[in-house]
Amino acid sequence: MSEPADAAQRRAIAPVICYPTDTLPQPDAAVMRAATETLQKRHEVTVPPREARSFHVRAGQTFRITSIKGPQVGDLNLWNAADLTERFFSGKTRALHGTHVTTGDRLWSSLPYLRPMATIVEDTLGWYGLDAHGGGVHDVIGTRCDPYTHNLLSDGHYHHCCHSNLTRALAEETGLPLAEAEPHIHDVLNVFMCTGFTRDTGQYFMKASPVRPGDHIDFLAEIDLVGALSACPGGDCGATHSSDTAPCFPLLVEVFDSAATPGYTPPPVNGYDRTHGR
Repeated sequence: MSEPADAAQRRAIAPVICYPTDTLPQPDAAVMRAATETLQKRHEVTVPPREARSFHVRAGQTFRITSIKGPQVGDLNLWNAADLTERFFSGKTRALHGTHVTTGDRLWSSLPYLRPMATIVEDTLGWYGLDAHGGGVHDVIGTRCDPYTHNLLSDGHYHHCCHSNLTRALAEETGLPLAEAEPHIHDVLNVFMCTGFTRDTGQYFMKASPVRPGDHIDFLAEIDLVGALSACPGGDCGATHSSDTAPCFPLLVEVFDSAATPGYTPPPVNGYDRTHGR
């Protein structure tokens, strides 16, 4: 179709931020500092390449995800430890904080709960920002590599996509059959992954992650959590995913008590009355 005469005027209309965050509850700066002080490790989990593992974190504890042997991205799912129906809501996190998250941003839970599940308190890749391609680190725009899309595009049956890895990890953690665990798997925080949208076609892209051994991201658990982390089969996602050819490395999850842990009070669930106009 040909452009209308006022096409330039329509394109020039200034954007409006959908969710101004001036009134959004902010993390307490003193609590954030305390979450990185006097750390006492309680346990750790090593996530093998192309696999996922689960872990538990109590409200007020700090958990850290670290690259330990080579550049590796991870797909993170979070659930309320007492209720799997309350889980990480990447879409609302994206709408509130942007396409990529870093220190001070919060991971919000699904409706009808909509409260912070975890707050990022330290990020050694916080320096990266947005690059010339529009790429950033720790995205909440992608979903997770999955065997269904892989099958759609290549007619293959690959079993170590992050979706399948997370399904196995949750099934092992809860004792649920795979078919019952799978619906609880949800869109992820792509930890360490460098992604964006192409300027010409608007397509989701990935590029080699800037993560290096020793880089880490720390979270303050706002509620009691069960987490699952998959070490993506794409490695640093610089070339491919859903593949056994990319160099892949383990990730380390550590859980700490900190100065913020004693007496930590979880945030209440969202205050909406849930009457929906009736």
